[in-house]
Amino acid sequence: MEAQRAAEIFADQRSYLLGVSYRLTGSWADAEDLVAEAWPRWAEHADEVLDPRAWLTRVVGRLSLDHLRSARVRRETYVGPWLPEPLITSAGGTVGSGAGRADSRGGGGNPSHERDPLDILVTDESVRMAFLVVLDELSPEQRLAVVLHDVLGLDFADISEVIGCSVPMARQHAARGRRRLSDLDPAPRQPADLAWAVLGEMSTALFAGDIHRLSELLAPDVVLTSDGAGKVSAARRPVVGAAKVGGFLAGLVSRYGSGASVEPVLVNGDPGFLVRVKGPRPQDAPVSVYTVAVRGRQIVALYAVLAPDKLTRLN
Repeated sequence: MEAQRAAEIFADQRSYLLGVSYRLTGSWADAEDLVAEAWPRWAEHADEVLDPRAWLTRVVGRLSLDHLRSARVRRETYVGPWLPEPLITSAGGTVGSGAGRADSRGGGGNPSHERDPLDILVTDESVRMAFLVVLDELSPEQRLAVVLHDVLGLDFADISEVIGCSVPMARQHAARGRRRLSDLDPAPRQPADLAWAVLGEMSTALFAGDIHRLSELLAPDVVLTSDGAGKVSAARRPVVGAAKVGGFLAGLVSRYGSGASVEPVLVNGDPGFLVRVKGPRPQDAPVSVYTVAVRGRQIVALYAVLAPDKLTRLN
């Protein structure tokens, strides 16, 4: 195979491979690095490959699995809760220009055949923040088996090769992962108009100081998770319960409300806000991203990403 043809095939598969690795690692920056690491392997073996997508999926899967295993060790020293790197796209129907970057251009949007691959990726249930958060509760092997088989449709023979185990063991990893996901029960994606309406009502209640209305919008067991990575001010533990979450949010509005700009965006395909704070204290996050998970008309989870390293593209 000519080098140019091999490069064209890899370029055609790159967006798909980024989606594979992002689902596995929860980090777009790491996904970019791992897909780049797959290129020399592909360049060396392209002549021998009959099914480029399947072959490259196995390679990126193996690289991502090695990364996951080492990340679990590093996570032991991570300060506070960990959240995935958010994928930010425009809430106005136009296409974001890249992961973690909001695009507020006007206009009627692009034809579907010109849509950015990221804009398509975030419509998938498997990249929602709520789903990625519970995926992180699985072992690396379980996560890989569930993502590669249940989400991407690889057979267990390929998955066993990636993990380095027997086919029955690969099936067992997937079964255990599914059971764990079922126990954790992430809230499914709601219709966009409903989710936006609930988010809008929450904002109105917060800025009006209407604690009663806010408490009605928050589920009794709502959980707020904020990820500052120990580099900016954030809750070091999840905040649990409507009263505590409501008080926490009200405190943020009281502190930053008059000096903050709030932009509606899609966060991994779900409604959310991009918040910029003017003149923050050294420990405050100048940029942060918020999104929610909704059941019915109540918010069951809030995710706040403040870690600067996960928001570099927004700067």
